[in-house]
Amino acid sequence: MTVQTEDFLGWHGCYRIGNGLIEALVAPAIGRVMQLRLAGDAESPLWINPDLHGAPCRPGMGGYLNFGGDKAWPAPQSVWPSVIGDNWPPPAAFDGMPASAAVGSQGVVFSSPVDPCSGLRVVRRVELDPGKPVMRIKTEFQKVSGRPVQASVWIVSQLAHPERMFVLLPENRSLFEGGFTLLAGSPPEDLQIEGALLSLPRDPAVQTKIGTEGCSLLWMDRRLALRIDAQRPAGEYPNRGSSAEIYSSPDPMTYVELETTGPLAMLAQGETLEACNTYTLTRRSVADPTAEARRVFGVAEG
Repeated sequence: MTVQTEDFLGWHGCYRIGNGLIEALVAPAIGRVMQLRLAGDAESPLWINPDLHGAPCRPGMGGYLNFGGDKAWPAPQSVWPSVIGDNWPPPAAFDGMPASAAVGSQGVVFSSPVDPCSGLRVVRRVELDPGKPVMRIKTEFQKVSGRPVQASVWIVSQLAHPERMFVLLPENRSLFEGGFTLLAGSPPEDLQIEGALLSLPRDPAVQTKIGTEGCSLLWMDRRLALRIDAQRPAGEYPNRGSSAEIYSSPDPMTYVELETTGPLAMLAQGETLEACNTYTLTRRSVADPTAEARRVFGVAEG
């Protein structure tokens, strides 16, 4: 594994991690992972807002800058008003303050300041598998100060316009009739369910967000396929029980979000909450997107 520091799109002090198969770029100045790409390839599935290259975070200013990349928020958003006084923007230390960072044994560890409202600190360990095109991000919420708060680890991966997106549904799904629940916006027009695979494209005209009981998601464009795997341990989940969610933004913001959430927990001082996402990036080998999804997930037709 290699780790080197560089400036990236105007952000200073970034870390590029490589294992010979893939490379990831961590930008502590804005507290997120901003790039994941195959070694030697210029294309990264992670979306970066072209209007905010090099822009700084704005702690305490009340605004929100949608940089893109992969980040962690506390779920559910419905409790934000009781914690920070409003349902938007996100808590400052989660999405609005620079992080500190250090090189670890297998990658980079970056930590947020303690959030002034929730008393939580976010620590994320970005590691690459030594012999596979796989990145793992271990996310930990640390309760440092203040009264107990309820939280779920919510990982948001903002990705470029896809050909299609997929969720691998569990065999014994029980929460949502039809396989999903509409969480925001308009119902997706071209949502399909074929066996265990739920899929939809990005609709440039409308906003939509759905929740599912899955824990494996897949993004693909014409060249690349990015699989994101989490876990679904027993417990109560936010957003009516959703553990894997897809958000699709309308034009002119040409991105989607593949999101995972963990079980809810009440955190008192000294307690922690953890989650781990695994990202596998490969080149596509099948032209049909559903057939490619079956190959990636290892599921049979039907």
